[in-house]
Amino acid sequence: MPFAITQTCCNDASCVSVCPVNCIHPTPDEPGFGSTEMLYIDPRTCIDCGACADACPADAIFPVDRLAGPDAVYATLNEQYYEDNPSDNAWGEPHFPRSLPPEAGALRIAIVGTGPAASYTAQSLLRLTGAEVTMIDRMPVPGGLIRFGVAPDHVSTKKVGDSFAALYQHPRLRLHMNLEVGRDVTHAELAAHHHAVIYAVGAANDRALGVPGEDKPGSTSATEFVGWYNSHPEVPADAVDLSASRVVIIGQGNVALDVARILVSDPEDLAGTDIADHALSALRRSAVREVVLIGRRGPEQAAYTQPEFRALCEIPGVRVLVEEHPAVRQAITAAAPGSKAALLADLPVEPVDWSVPPPQGRRIVLRYFSPPVELGGEDRVESVVVRDGDGTREIPARSVIRAVGYRSAPIADLPFDAATATVPHDRGRVVDPETRQPLAGTYVVGWIKRGPTGGIGANRTCAAETVDSVLDDGAARLLPTPTGTLREFARLVRRRKPEVLGRREMLVIDQAERRRGLESGRPRVKFPTVPELLKAGRRGVIRLALTPRRH
Repeated sequence: MPFAITQTCCNDASCVSVCPVNCIHPTPDEPGFGSTEMLYIDPRTCIDCGACADACPADAIFPVDRLAGPDAVYATLNEQYYEDNPSDNAWGEPHFPRSLPPEAGALRIAIVGTGPAASYTAQSLLRLTGAEVTMIDRMPVPGGLIRFGVAPDHVSTKKVGDSFAALYQHPRLRLHMNLEVGRDVTHAELAAHHHAVIYAVGAANDRALGVPGEDKPGSTSATEFVGWYNSHPEVPADAVDLSASRVVIIGQGNVALDVARILVSDPEDLAGTDIADHALSALRRSAVREVVLIGRRGPEQAAYTQPEFRALCEIPGVRVLVEEHPAVRQAITAAAPGSKAALLADLPVEPVDWSVPPPQGRRIVLRYFSPPVELGGEDRVESVVVRDGDGTREIPARSVIRAVGYRSAPIADLPFDAATATVPHDRGRVVDPETRQPLAGTYVVGWIKRGPTGGIGANRTCAAETVDSVLDDGAARLLPTPTGTLREFARLVRRRKPEVLGRREMLVIDQAERRRGLESGRPRVKFPTVPELLKAGRRGVIRLALTPRRH
């Protein structure tokens, strides 16, 4: 019986490298890899060995005969992929591990960030070289997108973080948490103590709608909402108001779907996750009955992936419908099998009377071809005004969530392209935007490098490209020689930021959160503020120091 890949696929291609018959596609060497929504197993070639399931960091691969309920469709989707994309499963060119020549010496490399891009980069450097790696994060805990961006009900996706657990205990890795580059230490100071500095800072800001009223009370960014339910220390517990019966989400990407799903899910179904305590409490009191997802364009151009959309339509007790629109019916009728518009074929398409309150029960309304033009209201948001044919339509709503994408912030002392919100680079090497000449020893990886596209697994191939550039420059003796030592850098850090946390404190916090979770039947209960995180880390380390050793 063949295996199939399901909804939680993270696209990091761990399964591809272990398949003995090369039956998982697209591979990182194939053109479709960077844009695919998930990977697929060829049922005609699969030999049922299970190696891919063992290697998958997100528990996304199962034998076809074990797929049931909403997952059953993935047997068909895996098979259908190969009907539309025939493959002979021929092996590509072999790839051999990179290394540095002995004369290059031992490198010291700093990585700014601890999210997926940073962690894949550190893994590669530690595995391929004898480099000493320093990871720095402005948060007191590592994880980046995995901790603060993945929805709490995506438990399998969060397991990708477990694959990085061993990384943090590597003897050649140093951690400086609660340290902000650009404020506590400068890029020049990092560069003075390391041969190379790699920035993996992600995209922490939200894109603006660019319409009047978007900054009024009642308008919340998806960045803030996601941080709120994920216990981000910079988002207050009272940042989100769930007193309105209707919430309008502007945007139809995966983040918008995450937010919609959390808003209408039964809070008791979320009680076994690592959702923030304050968010769970607010959801239990929530008045939200209806979530409206507004898209600027048609269903075929929606930014969500098919797996995420299917998950949205399977929430128990929630009705999902499409608002009536001639162009939507036309798109559904003309939809090719397997397309995004075809996903709507099984959903009801109905007119919606926006002049009346939402009906009883919980529902999600999908509205397409509706670019927003204004958030109406005097002192706060009272409605969303959207383009509707040659005129406009007003949708009453006292709560609006803006989910139109993320945007990276400029990095101190580095060039920045404001149009793309990325750092100019050549295969990860930061370059001068005028001359296109590399800035020696300075690199980028992840969303700050390529923009906020691709899921967690896409960072693995992105990291491989940047690491290759670092190794090429190291072998060619193009990396600057640091003038300071790692010990001197550690002293500088402690002098500038006494509250910095290291490996021991990070491990203590992790253990404490897991212990809190065990007591309440959850994976973990996060400490939601910086003072609580600092206190937990320090208290645990002091307790360890005072514990008498057994002889």
